[in-house]
Amino acid sequence: MWFSENSIILCSTETKCVKLKRYSNQKRYLKTETKLKNMKYKHHLLSLCGVAIAVLCVFSSCKENIDTSARYVFKYNTVYSYLQKHEAYSEYVSLLEKVNVSDVSDTKVSSLLSARGHYTCFAPSNEAIQQYLEELCEKDSTILPYPSWDAFTDSTKLDSIRKVIVFNSIIDGGLETEPYTTAEFPTEDKAEFVMSCLNDKKLSVHYITNRPDSIYINMDCPISETQRDIVCINGVIHQMEKTIAPSGVTCTEYINDYLEKGKDGYRTCFRVLKACGLLDTLSKVRDEVYEKLYITNRIPNLENMTGHGFAEGSIGYAPKHRLYGFTIFAETDDFWRSQGIDPDSENLFQELIQWIIDNDQYSKEDEFVTDENYTSEKNLLYQWITYHMLSMRIQPDRLVFHINEYKYNINNPYILTIPVMEYYTSMGPRRLFKLYESKQSNGVFINRFPERDLARKGTGEETYCDPDKVGCRIMKESDMAILNDIENACIYPIDAPLSYNDETRNNLMKTRIRFDGMSMMPEAMNNDIRLKRATEERYKHVYIPNTATTYNYFENMMQNDQTKFVYYNAWNDDWCNLNRDEMKAVGRYEITFKLPPVPKRGTYELRYEVLATTKRGVAQMYFGNNLNNLPVAGIPIDLTVSADNRFSGWERDTGDDDYDAEVDKRMRNNGYMKGSQAIDSNDGTERGYNDRANVRHIIVRQTMDPKETYYLKIKSVLDSDKTEFYMDYLEFCSKDVYDNPETPEDIW
Repeated sequence: MWFSENSIILCSTETKCVKLKRYSNQKRYLKTETKLKNMKYKHHLLSLCGVAIAVLCVFSSCKENIDTSARYVFKYNTVYSYLQKHEAYSEYVSLLEKVNVSDVSDTKVSSLLSARGHYTCFAPSNEAIQQYLEELCEKDSTILPYPSWDAFTDSTKLDSIRKVIVFNSIIDGGLETEPYTTAEFPTEDKAEFVMSCLNDKKLSVHYITNRPDSIYINMDCPISETQRDIVCINGVIHQMEKTIAPSGVTCTEYINDYLEKGKDGYRTCFRVLKACGLLDTLSKVRDEVYEKLYITNRIPNLENMTGHGFAEGSIGYAPKHRLYGFTIFAETDDFWRSQGIDPDSENLFQELIQWIIDNDQYSKEDEFVTDENYTSEKNLLYQWITYHMLSMRIQPDRLVFHINEYKYNINNPYILTIPVMEYYTSMGPRRLFKLYESKQSNGVFINRFPERDLARKGTGEETYCDPDKVGCRIMKESDMAILNDIENACIYPIDAPLSYNDETRNNLMKTRIRFDGMSMMPEAMNNDIRLKRATEERYKHVYIPNTATTYNYFENMMQNDQTKFVYYNAWNDDWCNLNRDEMKAVGRYEITFKLPPVPKRGTYELRYEVLATTKRGVAQMYFGNNLNNLPVAGIPIDLTVSADNRFSGWERDTGDDDYDAEVDKRMRNNGYMKGSQAIDSNDGTERGYNDRANVRHIIVRQTMDPKETYYLKIKSVLDSDKTEFYMDYLEFCSKDVYDNPETPEDIW
């Protein structure tokens, strides 16, 4: 038997230890079902006496010949005590003993790492810290004349550097989230960890092709190949060969530095952004007003939601920050050279405007000017470049969400099924922006419009795509993708020119536009609220502060003073919602949403989907473009009534396509539709189109214009503060789709 002074081997006849294997394509790991998840690092149950008993059990229950390559090892040390015992971390330990947990606490980080918890510690070696000091010295010798802690003359700067090293090296998983061994690292290259580090930033993981043992944090900080996955009773240690110290630069600072140094790759894009006056916007990092309100406890949590339609004992936790973020999709300088445009040309902007016109990269319905006032929203160059931008920072693994689409299994995340898509509103003039990925597309695309097998008994999958409808592939795997160097933005190269021209508008109008309620809220993505892969209560129920009494957290949503609004992140719940999550509220609520734009002028239906339960209430809908005077939209909707009520005309599908289509028509005449066949469930129950609890209500059918901004108000009509508001997704569907005589609207 193998045994060391710091570890014991836990064996069981019921659960065999399974070696975690890492495949060369990073899609790795075989795990036991009960592994660390069920064991939850129950170190707090082991007293010294308990440890002794456990050791005796090991010797009595295990056979002599044990495959030590397939063991799980539990250390007796805390993260801090382990670091103390090893000279390689002496410099790091010294910093842990000097840095406070927060600005309002005298508790040192060393004490934190001695306490119960699930910490992931990316501990820099002494050599890594010394290398960092040398880099600081080379960068600015006035602050650090020689690479030593004793050389700092500014105590504030000294404290700041210490904090940078410590806070960026530790992820606090809380009491329910496991620490990250390499087996639990994100599997997609350049993806971020679910939990933030102590610096409130997300670290990312980077894998090197054909080097399966090489793992980097934030692209350029290698983890030691021999000193990793050191399991302690309150966490895991990975030795770092380079200190993790993100630059913290804003998008504006990055672009200015890029242009000043004459770098190549995005020079054309960055020059246009600067000329159009967008760098002021791209400098925004956080809402300091909200920050002050939160710190002074003027942004309360929603305590004790029991009895208000929420889970018993639930607390709605208010967001800690209100951060800003941006995503830019850019044609590369090499593309512009292929078009005969020099990124360094003195006449670059006028040359680009002429190229946009010559190549029909605009819509005939657009109103624009082509003068040299590029900062004007009426300028063609301004309109063109802002369609390359979204007001949210989107990491590569969150461009689209694969969760519970038809026949998809979240436990096999790389086996895609039917296409998934997101609809967002671009920056600048409000225009619709589509992100799309399918099993056949080989990546995420902007404005892709393929043919699909959408028959009643079809697969739902993409069948082919015309060359003129392929769209722009987002090259997230490219070395040119800027994902971690900028604090408030991601920048992706694209493989084709992007524009909101007539072809794009026409294709969007022929598409049923289904958008998740949270996709309307950029703040949800920027603040790691939407679909966070965590199940702790602080992430499960997120309380969005009441507009009337505190602060308008979501720019595109307003509430009255009696609304208690919560975003329910159902990441670990197998619910038949689009993306599983939902928006909920209780009280005598009145909630107003600013909707995305329609692509072209025409007749559209606006639809509202509800998963009916007895907890829901009755709501009156209002819709229009005058926020202060929204017309009533139909009669109140009873959100408790499922699709098989006597008013809807619902019947379960019979398998007779003609008869089932007639049922659909009858329901539409009554203002109802079945749910979507595209939304599935892993629990084996019948979901999607034949789930009677899933109902789509047709709110309005009227002419809409892309130049108008439309609002949807939902107001409770019951004299009760107990009933529940619910929203999953909305749909815009043009007459070209729902009343197409040749191709009736599909069930997907």
